[in-house]
Amino acid sequence: MFGARSGRRYGLLDATMILVAFRHGLRVSELCALTWDQIDFGHGLIHVRRLKNGISSVHQRGGEEMRSLRALKRTDGASRYIFMTERGAPMTPAGFRKMLSRLAVSARFQFSVHPHMLRHACGFKLANDGRDTRALQHYLGHKNIMHTVRYTEHVPDQRRSSRPRMTTWAFAPALSFTPRPIAAAPLPLD
Repeated sequence: MFGARSGRRYGLLDATMILVAFRHGLRVSELCALTWDQIDFGHGLIHVRRLKNGISSVHQRGGEEMRSLRALKRTDGASRYIFMTERGAPMTPAGFRKMLSRLAVSARFQFSVHPHMLRHACGFKLANDGRDTRALQHYLGHKNIMHTVRYTEHVPDQRRSSRPRMTTWAFAPALSFTPRPIAAAPLPLD
């Protein structure tokens, strides 16, 4: 994420979009449709409206995410949508895909990158941390648990049962990470 910020014209916007998509497991269309009325700065919450008949939920936000969103609000708080283009229109899914692809090329990734990888990375991160499958299903907005099982089926049994059942409120701290240069730390998406 640090690499997305440094030396780019819209580094804060790019880095915040990547952070929010990863931490909340958002689809690219859900990310681009985020509005300021979905953000509760007072309580540190984000109201996620899922698409594709998914289950909407309320997620807790981390400190870095709150700081980034507040900085975006200061730069262009008059708009309805959180992520805007330089022309004043909401960011489109195609625009985000292109931005992410450009960042991957500049980071010299050996594979093509697409936005849904951030959603999968969120699911695998939480599953590897031992989160309960039902709570993970709700967090990602899946109606059918079979779509969630893919994240937990490769996790060793001792890790899966080593943690107590967690509510979705407990996920935000688990998805915090220390920013490092993007070229030095590619996403482990084998």
